[in-house]
Amino acid sequence: MDPGAVRVAVEAALAEDLGSGDVTSEGAVPAEARAVARLVAKEEGVIAGLDLFVAAFELRDPEARIERAAADGDAVRAGQELVRVEGRARALLEAERTALNFIQRLSGTATLTRRFVEAVAASPGVRVLDTRKTTPGLRLFEKHAVRAGGGENHRFGLFDEAMIKENHAALAGRPVPEALRALRAQLGDSVRITCEARDEAEALAAVEGGADVVLLDNFAAGELPAVCARLRAAASGAGRTVELEASGGLTLETVAQYAAAGVDRLSVGALTHSARALDLSLYLEPCP
Repeated sequence: MDPGAVRVAVEAALAEDLGSGDVTSEGAVPAEARAVARLVAKEEGVIAGLDLFVAAFELRDPEARIERAAADGDAVRAGQELVRVEGRARALLEAERTALNFIQRLSGTATLTRRFVEAVAASPGVRVLDTRKTTPGLRLFEKHAVRAGGGENHRFGLFDEAMIKENHAALAGRPVPEALRALRAQLGDSVRITCEARDEAEALAAVEGGADVVLLDNFAAGELPAVCARLRAAASGAGRTVELEASGGLTLETVAQYAAAGVDRLSVGALTHSARALDLSLYLEPCP
């Protein structure tokens, strides 16, 4: 992760939490006291966000001694020690919640992503992607967590990939194939274009218009094999290939069936908007 972006995010989070100061620590903990903090996993999962976790302590105590025993993307077990920090006791207390908030949330996303990736392992080549359904201000970090879990990133924002969705189609004022061809003429071949389709007719229109990716939204898994075969035949008849993506309500229980249905990609909004935080604890003890 970009160190500058990490610093900005952590500084803002610390300022939100600290306000005018930690009234509890300032009143109860001696200024000269030193302590050791140990980050320990309480359950199995995948770690992400260690740079943010560490930055919280470094910003409160630039002289803190930090030892990492894990890296982003590592699978960890319950009871495993991940990081040890030694520094000013007040600084550790001031950084504790901010550090945990970042790493628990991002590790939850990485863990859920890994579970989806493992669930589709029987379909080689099928990739699990995130979406733009991210926490405002945290997209960079949540998409990093998806990669740590073995997934791939969809477009980062509105600027790096074109995607015609149902609202664009409703407002374009022309048929989808025409809208796609106009978009291609404007963007050229360097920008990938995805087109959402709610049924086979819309999917065939997307192929006709030259979409690079056809997003099959809320299709039943059972209908996809035949639909995918017809879409690939249509693209082949036009002298090109097309990537097919399934999306909409994919779960750990159903994703394997979708992966085996002939698509190339599976986009899962739940990776970032519904991941449960990983259970991690920070134990603080006075320095001996």
